[in-house]
Amino acid sequence: MFGGKEKKKERFVCTMMEGSSLDETGKRMILVDRVTGVNYLMILGGAGEAAGLTVMVDENGKPLITPVED
Repeated sequence: MFGGKEKKKERFVCTMMEGSSLDETGKRMILVDRVTGVNYLMILGGAGEAAGLTVMVDENGKPLITPVED
């Protein structure tokens, strides 16, 4: 459609989301990189006040990897 271009897939997929950016606890999301499989925890503060992003690691300090199917 529209010149035959396929829509490019997003690099990150959200595998879990909880909370609300409208309350004081904020929103928590787990994002997985489709290329590397690395898991990230993203936290958005309540009412959009702050945000943080970190790599999730296992008990040995190695990044958590989730295989992502296309």
